[in-house]
Amino acid sequence: MENETNPWRVLSQKEVYDNPWIQVTEYEVINPGGGRGIYGKIHFKHVAVGILPLDDSLHTWLVGQYRFTLDRYSWEIPEGGSLDGEETLDSARRELMEETGLEARDWSPLLTMHLSNSVSDEESVIYLARQLSQGTARPEETEQLRVRKISLDEAYQMVERGEITDSMTVAALIQAKLLRAQGRI
Repeated sequence: MENETNPWRVLSQKEVYDNPWIQVTEYEVINPGGGRGIYGKIHFKHVAVGILPLDDSLHTWLVGQYRFTLDRYSWEIPEGGSLDGEETLDSARRELMEETGLEARDWSPLLTMHLSNSVSDEESVIYLARQLSQGTARPEETEQLRVRKISLDEAYQMVERGEITDSMTVAALIQAKLLRAQGRI
């Protein structure tokens, strides 16, 4: 690593928006080149969780829903946010059940990532869920979901064709493809 010290200097900061999920702060800064400017930061109050459910036949489940922020339909792995004080694995178990009705007996971390680090500090943790059993889904009132069981290969091909654009889903499927090539799943 070249220079791991912070080249930004903060002159002032002010909170411009706050709700139960996010806080937006505007900073007056001196940037790394020495110029004055502003920088906006979106702070996420909860860790995002994603789950790649995978059965013994290497099938996974995707959740489809209309995303308000994008104004379009999106296919994704089951995802959600951790609640205050909730461990991310507990959040993942809850989200998998809510969105797909699935329960898993075997859980392992798949990857941790920052979702849009140029404007936010949002962190996500993605788990691989195995040894699945089917129950009844219980989506939240804000979710109108379709659930599809498809092969891991077909899901990856959806990424290649640009049909899946959600960053957590793209990363999870690429990681699964790498692990599969290594014989680890």
